[in-house]
Amino acid sequence: MPAPEGNNPVHTMLTERLRKRELTRAKEVLADLTPDEVVVMLRLLPPTEHVLCFRLLDKNRAMEVFDLLGEDEQVRLLQAMTDSEAATTLAELDVDDQARLLGEAPAAVARRLLASMTSADRARVGVLLAYPEGSAGRMANPSYLAVRPYSLVNETLGLIRRSRLGPEDVTTVFVTTADRRYVGLVSVAELVQADPYAEVGPLARLAEVSVATTEEAADAARLLQRRDLGALPVLDSEKRLVGALTFDDAMDALDDDTSEVMYRKAGMGDPAHAKELLRSERLTSGNILYPVRVRIAFLMVTLVGGLAVGGLIEQFEDVLAAVVAVAIFVPLIMDMGGNVGTQSTTIFARGLALGHIDPSRFGRQLFREVRVGLVMAVIIACIGGAAAYFWQGAPNDIPMLGVAVGLSLFTSVTLATFLGFALPWLMLKLGLDHAPGADPFITTIKDFTGLAVYFGLAGLLLGVG
Repeated sequence: MPAPEGNNPVHTMLTERLRKRELTRAKEVLADLTPDEVVVMLRLLPPTEHVLCFRLLDKNRAMEVFDLLGEDEQVRLLQAMTDSEAATTLAELDVDDQARLLGEAPAAVARRLLASMTSADRARVGVLLAYPEGSAGRMANPSYLAVRPYSLVNETLGLIRRSRLGPEDVTTVFVTTADRRYVGLVSVAELVQADPYAEVGPLARLAEVSVATTEEAADAARLLQRRDLGALPVLDSEKRLVGALTFDDAMDALDDDTSEVMYRKAGMGDPAHAKELLRSERLTSGNILYPVRVRIAFLMVTLVGGLAVGGLIEQFEDVLAAVVAVAIFVPLIMDMGGNVGTQSTTIFARGLALGHIDPSRFGRQLFREVRVGLVMAVIIACIGGAAAYFWQGAPNDIPMLGVAVGLSLFTSVTLATFLGFALPWLMLKLGLDHAPGADPFITTIKDFTGLAVYFGLAGLLLGVG
């Protein structure tokens, strides 16, 4: 894979030859690259050079590269092409992919691309674009293999051999009536193993497994995944077969569902999503002053909180002086709460990004996390309290030390799970960056609270003033 732009000799050579319009020599450079490497080169080149670079690829490699680009990149590339180039590129795509790109393109670009297509392609794409965005109908490929129930197995295999569909589109043959009503499906493997002179109808199965054109494409993709099918029939309101959802379509639908769609469901629309992406990019790359400024601001909370905790410990000097064993368990209480809080914030961040946490129903999810915290707190408190009792309590004739440690651990763990969910959610609502900001607040609050409970209980239960 080519190195980054700053120290990539291939990129430097390609840029120079494109700048000087030494196209034959630039084409030689591209010929030595894999499609994945060409994609990297395209992303490093200025936008004005993208189409020129793409024109230098032979037809087959150009389509391989085009398939590897993201949807936005594909639309921008098509937009920069001439009408004839765009028409040629679109003609190489499946109809469902054409509809997907046209649906993503700005209206003016979509109209120009539609005008460049043949009337037959426009008609097929128009049928798909009539379905709602994100629906199975929009995603379905109208090119599929279907036979009548009375068709013979050897006739069907001959149809497969003569088909111009790609290997990924001929894993499944659908069985329909004369008016295209869905009867069932049969896999190519089952046909190969069947009696050549048997009828296909009796072999058909899963007549009840299908999706409507108006169903969510992501739900249809999950059904295909659960059933482990090569393709899923997509039916209209009258149960007529209108298309097939194939494996690659399903992966596209699931990818969309776990990115843009899931960000919207999580209460993070496109602007908020873009803001999060910008924050992440600025924290992980670019000028180091930005991450230093953002992170140090939140770490000041920990610094001030640490000083406050130090002041708290000073207030209980008499407890520490009277019972030295109390100091042994201070790191345990602080560290356990910190680890639990970090777990909760990580689970919250991942769940939010994947759409498993919906801020509009956050109360229910917060209640669930607190219940998890309570169960963990009881277990950890019992183990920690027992260890404190047998290690330092009983031998030093201070049995209530175990109770103080156990109750303090219970408080610290429960509070940490609550804060681990509640603070990132609150910061998100306030428009703050919860990635670098949540943990310092959690650490400060649970340290102060946990130690206050611990020293207070130790003083009370051990009878120290």
